[in-house]
Amino acid sequence: MRIDILTLFPEMFQGPFAASILKRAADRGLLDIRLHNIRDWAHDKHRVVDDSPYGGGAGMVMKPEPVVAAIEAVRSLDDAEARVVLLSPGGRLFNQALAAELSIIPRLILVAGHYEGFDERIRNYVDDELSIGDYVLSGGELPAMVVADAVARLIPGVLGCGESHLEESHSPSAEGLLEYPHYTRPPEFRGLKVPDILLSGNHAAIARWRRQESIRRTLTRRPELLSGAELSKTDQKTIEEIRSEQPPDPG
Repeated sequence: MRIDILTLFPEMFQGPFAASILKRAADRGLLDIRLHNIRDWAHDKHRVVDDSPYGGGAGMVMKPEPVVAAIEAVRSLDDAEARVVLLSPGGRLFNQALAAELSIIPRLILVAGHYEGFDERIRNYVDDELSIGDYVLSGGELPAMVVADAVARLIPGVLGCGESHLEESHSPSAEGLLEYPHYTRPPEFRGLKVPDILLSGNHAAIARWRRQESIRRTLTRRPELLSGAELSKTDQKTIEEIRSEQPPDPG
């Protein structure tokens, strides 16, 4: 998969993309990430990419000429099908399902903004607009990193274990639940013991325990997710049992 990132600050990406899973994926030819400085398409003497907003107001707005020129030039670099995605607080909320959808596209072009935002006309030249959450950052660089990482790790062969992502929180195979707790050696740490069931070797019992703990964690931390989860009658009974364990509301 090829991911092109259009940004005013390509140097911000060097650290995250030069280590760990993404670097190994690139070294193995599974992932090709290319960075492009939007200023390279600003052809005035000072390479200006922003200007004050019409109608007044605080901040500066990214100009359409260099951004659209960058999108068109980068899109033309490869014949593979590409989706151009604008990173913006006003976009659709990015989630695991969207990451999976983007991971099967041969090529992704991420446009990271800065300053007050984009000239509205730029949106006519992109295919999608995504946000990573209901908060505002200094620019689109961090969201671009988040999207690139979430998408890349779903590419077949990128993770060491082919099924590593299948049971993670928010993955489709997790059926809308958070992931169960994990433990490793030693079996006891400062008086905190690994649950006996995980040391039993009984794989069926371990699977039941993991399902129950996944439900427990979701109910405790993100109860709103349960409304969209795929729950069996056994799961419903587990929820009732967990709720019965909780102390009554003093109010």
